[in-house]
Amino acid sequence: MRLGGRVWLLKLGQGCFKLRFVSFARTWGGGSGAMAETLSTREEAASGLRTPAQQNGDADGEAMGEPPPKSLEAAPGDRKQATEREEQAFAAALGPGKQKKRRVATAERVVPPPKKRRAGVSFNDEHFAETSYYYEGGLRKVRPYYFDFRTYCKGRWVGHSLLHVFSTEFRAHPLAYYEAAVRAGRLRLNEEPVQDLSIVLKDNDFLRNTVHRHEPPVTAEPIRLLAENEEMVVVDKPSSIPVHPCGRFRHNTVIFILGKEHQLKELHPLHRLDRLTSGVLMFAKTAAVSERIHEQVRDRQLEKEYVCRVEGEFPAEEVTCKEPILVVSYKVGVCRVDARGKPCETVFQRLSYNGHSSVVRCRPLTGRTHQIRVHLQFLGHPILNDPIYNSVAWGPSRGRGGHIPKTDEELLQDLVAEHQAKQSLDVLDICEGDLSPGLTDSTAPSSELSENHLKELTASAQKMDGVLEAAPQSLDTMASAPANAAETDIVGQEIDPLCAECRVVRQDPLPRDLVMFLHALRYKGPGFEYFSSMPTWAQEDWQQD
Repeated sequence: MRLGGRVWLLKLGQGCFKLRFVSFARTWGGGSGAMAETLSTREEAASGLRTPAQQNGDADGEAMGEPPPKSLEAAPGDRKQATEREEQAFAAALGPGKQKKRRVATAERVVPPPKKRRAGVSFNDEHFAETSYYYEGGLRKVRPYYFDFRTYCKGRWVGHSLLHVFSTEFRAHPLAYYEAAVRAGRLRLNEEPVQDLSIVLKDNDFLRNTVHRHEPPVTAEPIRLLAENEEMVVVDKPSSIPVHPCGRFRHNTVIFILGKEHQLKELHPLHRLDRLTSGVLMFAKTAAVSERIHEQVRDRQLEKEYVCRVEGEFPAEEVTCKEPILVVSYKVGVCRVDARGKPCETVFQRLSYNGHSSVVRCRPLTGRTHQIRVHLQFLGHPILNDPIYNSVAWGPSRGRGGHIPKTDEELLQDLVAEHQAKQSLDVLDICEGDLSPGLTDSTAPSSELSENHLKELTASAQKMDGVLEAAPQSLDTMASAPANAAETDIVGQEIDPLCAECRVVRQDPLPRDLVMFLHALRYKGPGFEYFSSMPTWAQEDWQQD
């Protein structure tokens, strides 16, 4: 007599174990009536990363591709009795100690296992519908919008309170802001509202912080399509627009603009262009094409040609610079020539000279960060309007010949102070919250909130959040609604009572201030070659205003 196999899933604390009753047989031997019972089990530790279906409870044998055996297909009453018998045998197999441990574990704060993450990030219509653009004074602007920052607990946060994490790593807002956000229900831990910032974080904790997001303006110049086929998309990127979401930029990026205005989605950038650099930018439409082009880049099969306008009279003969480049700060995005840096090589050729500045063709043979800009600074001919490498922060010689009469820390402080005074920290791809307390401008408007004002703002935020939750709008509804209705909904998000940025008045940059005189002119590889037109500032007779 044999009872067919059945799979059980047991949760013990944070782990999961699956026991399979392979056979539960009673054998009578000869005429002695001796009975032997055999119980065979297999114990498997779960991987900890489960599919969404498994997280919703569908983690039995059927969900895992193991249909139940036909011997279990009995009448409902028989199936119930068989289930009860197996549950009793299952509990006995665990023993009283493990059952006791299970009861203790359920009393603790439960941390769900992390969800599987996709290898790449692709943006879709749901992301594109978060907000809209408008144009003003030659600038493309993004209407402020609500956004969820999401992250799993990092290893260095485990065992620390949320209060500690916010005070040490998220200094964009004062602690008073996060206290107000808790009261307004905008901070969630494992999708449950945070009640107290003193809560201690555990491994795999999932954090969600709803913020009111503002993006810096970029040039209103359109992104021109240079070529498109079944494998690639090639565009002419204007200066000031980042390639992909980073820092404070999300919708004002090439990836989002192409998705929202040209319906080009799930693109793979094939190379980097600095935010202030314009010109040829290539995307692959598939991961396979992306890997093939990157292989060509690694094998030095791609030819890149840039054009720039630099200070002074550049030598007429061809100049090759092979100075190694060291990253001074990844956060601020500053590099310099240093013997400890990575090997680099750039070939320069002057194209014209107008008596004050020179147009130079640049062929980087390696691909280091800011390579062209750093090599030109070293040669004593920095790009005419380079906000970093043609700055007085480098000293009287502005870094020529690698001469920098200050430490790296002093250099970074001076660069940050210069752009903070100009309200142009976006040039360094940082914001006020990235600065250490010693670098914060004491004349900047304070975002500290008094207790009474804090309560008023919290109450106002709770009312606004209630309105937003009470009237959710699906993508289908937005698509079928008139354009002005969707626009009205987005405009309604522009002011938030908890948002410090909403209380700050910033002067818009002039469109010409968003242009740096460095342009990607040509990219050539096996079977393709793409050109961009020469920018106005690179014309031989161009004169600076």
